[in-house]
Amino acid sequence: MMASVLKWIVPWEFSWVFLLTFVACSVLYVRGCRRLSVSFGRRLAFWIGMAMIYVSLHTYLDYFFEHEFFMHRIQQILLHHLAPLLIIASYPGTVLHKGLPFSWRLRLLRPVLRSWPWRAVSAVLLNPAIATVLFVVFIVIWLIPSMQTLAMLDWRIYRFMNWSMLVSGFSYWWLVLDHRPRPPGRMTPGIRVLSPGITMTPQILVGAIVTFSKADLYPIFEICGRAFTFNVLTAQLVGGVIMWVPAAIIESIGGLLAMRQWLRLSRSGRIRRKPWPVRRPQVPATQD
Repeated sequence: MMASVLKWIVPWEFSWVFLLTFVACSVLYVRGCRRLSVSFGRRLAFWIGMAMIYVSLHTYLDYFFEHEFFMHRIQQILLHHLAPLLIIASYPGTVLHKGLPFSWRLRLLRPVLRSWPWRAVSAVLLNPAIATVLFVVFIVIWLIPSMQTLAMLDWRIYRFMNWSMLVSGFSYWWLVLDHRPRPPGRMTPGIRVLSPGITMTPQILVGAIVTFSKADLYPIFEICGRAFTFNVLTAQLVGGVIMWVPAAIIESIGGLLAMRQWLRLSRSGRIRRKPWPVRRPQVPATQD
């Protein structure tokens, strides 16, 4: 019994970078929760999202993600859509910040946040236009059969694919679920609500193409050895539907969460409205 349980816990491909990053974030969040009052719902959303990331990247399930197309689609939806959405919706920034010792925040974190490399990276990843484009590009580009083949044949490209999905998901949902008005937020509340509807459109289109395709678009899974005995086209159809329907539902939920924040900002009077221009009546010139 214990051996069968350990089989699923032991990672298919071990990564020190991922493990240390995961443990560091977890420790900081636990320390931050001891110093701040964090609701049960926010804690639950954070830990469910973290569990999804760990299960997707650092357990034996990764074997099935690498050897079956529809399982691979489940992994990508978790990394790109659901896990980042849950974690960002828990608003962990302040909690993680409080988890750092004060001396570390003063001597290490503040200089890093003021450094030009950090400002350059954040200017790119948190730019609304760039983050939105990358969010769509990274979900679509890895569905190109040649790119999927490269990722499956080279473990470095495979890991880059997974990290690109995760990072682009975090940067996008960070902008969409921002609880602040603009400025200092980078998106206006209205654009945050509309953005998920825009980004889901190309994903639905690509998902439909994969779903209704009558040819095996990804023979690399056959070459590497499939984990299940599903019919090839059936597995591809299931993968296309997963990318089509659940992804659209998750993005719709993100749009609803953004609308809730918009309504909250509107009720509190924190949205800046430009006054309507007042037309002054023209006084006819008098003749002397």
